[in-house]
Amino acid sequence: MGRPLVADIVIAGGGIIGLSLGLELRQRGLSVIVLERHHAMQAASWAAGGMLAGRDPENPPTLLPLLLRSLALYPAYLERMQALSGDAIPVRTRRTLQQLDAQKIFATDLNIPLASYQEAQFMVPGLADTGEKFIWLEEASLDPRDICRALPVAFLAEKGTLLEGTPVLSVEQAKDGVVVETPREHIHAAAFVNCCGAWAGELGLGGLPVEPVKGQMATIALAPERLRCVLRTPEFYAIPRGDGRVAIGATVEHAGFDQTIQEPSIAVLLRTAGEFLPEVNDAPRLESWAGLRPGTPDGLPILGAAEMEHCWHATGHYRNGVLLAPATALVMTQLMLGETPDVSLDVFAPSRFV
Repeated sequence: MGRPLVADIVIAGGGIIGLSLGLELRQRGLSVIVLERHHAMQAASWAAGGMLAGRDPENPPTLLPLLLRSLALYPAYLERMQALSGDAIPVRTRRTLQQLDAQKIFATDLNIPLASYQEAQFMVPGLADTGEKFIWLEEASLDPRDICRALPVAFLAEKGTLLEGTPVLSVEQAKDGVVVETPREHIHAAAFVNCCGAWAGELGLGGLPVEPVKGQMATIALAPERLRCVLRTPEFYAIPRGDGRVAIGATVEHAGFDQTIQEPSIAVLLRTAGEFLPEVNDAPRLESWAGLRPGTPDGLPILGAAEMEHCWHATGHYRNGVLLAPATALVMTQLMLGETPDVSLDVFAPSRFV
């Protein structure tokens, strides 16, 4: 084993949360090492849908302030990433046609317009007349694969250190910080952050109730003009990428760490989408995949100090990891540096599970 490495901050987890936090900390002048057990941005970040669904009625109402802060940060977040990486991250859609669930909509106290069937047909020409009501949500979507390419490059361009194929074996207290052991290095750092997503409960930093929630998805090919916005119901969503590719998702399965693709589940998902978009039934399938979302008992992220001194958690983002990345990076940096976070983090504190 070589000489010990030294850094201000060590982050475990090279997904969108860990690398976004690392980028924010680097811009504050701190030295940052991100450890990724496999390949950066190849787990939940790669498998995500990419909807910036800040006003999705399925979100817990207490999450709304953090969601809205993240939406406000997103233009600058993408601009920074693009400038550092040289890779474009285009916005693929800017509106969502959401099936109406009156109880959940009104619980969020939002003034949201109903969509007439004629309006819906203009944006979704193949939409079946099922009798369901829809609302318009002004929200964007991205292709997460664009961010998966750009974010690691941006972090490295900002002089961060990314060590792939490097799991964390242990985190121990040390004078004025921690020692992080990996198979190849001992790393001395002032602080450690657990951004391990669905694997966050395995680091031994207190009993985090983070559960992997499996989601299976598929990409099909449609003519580009057949779907001009995201179409979302409680059972499925269809996200056009602007080039004829449409991502259809996603199952919600409590199956441990199983990531196998199961054809019957994909078939049910596509059949459900086909009830609203009949063209889906005959569309060529381009790809199928599965990912693991980091779920928590109350559906809220875990953001704050761990039980072990000098250690922090930033995990449990469930379906909103892509959307919440910039706000999580900002508020966690503020918290770790002793500043007042832009959004109160009391409801996200790890201590709520103790």
